Amino acid sequence: MFDVNKNRSVDIERAKEDIAITSRRIALLHLAYAETLVRELGEKKGEEVISKAIKEYGRKIGEKTREEVEKMGLTNRPENFDKGRYYGLPEFGMHDKVEEFEKDGEKREAAYGCVLAKTWKELGLDHLGRMYCYVDIAKYMSYNPNYKLQHLKAIPDGDNFCEFALRKTTKKEREDFASEENNWFYIDK
Repeated sequence: MFDVNKNRSVDIERAKEDIAITSRRIALLHLAYAETLVRELGEKKGEEVISKAIKEYGRKIGEKTREEVEKMGLTNRPENFDKGRYYGLPEFGMHDKVEEFEKDGEKREAAYGCVLAKTWKELGLDHLGRMYCYVDIAKYMSYNPNYKLQHLKAIPDGDNFCEFALRKTTKKEREDFASEENNWFYIDK
């Protein structure tokens, strides 16, 4: 196996490959659960349970990120979210390229070549894979319910890249997200 205690450095390309491997496995894990739920419960009920699981997953990330940021003496303002690195995304290996830009006076981010989306597409399961992406809404709204990280474009929806914008939430979005009964995926539309 691996000698993890061995003192060595790792080439950045090797590190990117290792993160891509982990990302593909996360994509497959999500699909395994999603396919099983849909098969066992039917499409409607299965997707409802997936929605609840993704919300819970995002809630855990958002709350832990908020705790981490607050331990640094910072508030849960959107600009501090990425300072919580322990529960964040790796900088390398999950995407081919990420860039920030401004459009219509709004800061946006584009992510190209998402490893998870590539995996779902290879398997022809974009729809079920896309449900994983709602974790972005859930983690931000759990970090600070007044904000959402919205997908304006998403590779599993047929776009060439994912485009994100951080936007304020409405009262209805906050109420629906907090409810156990309401569909909250619309918040990303």
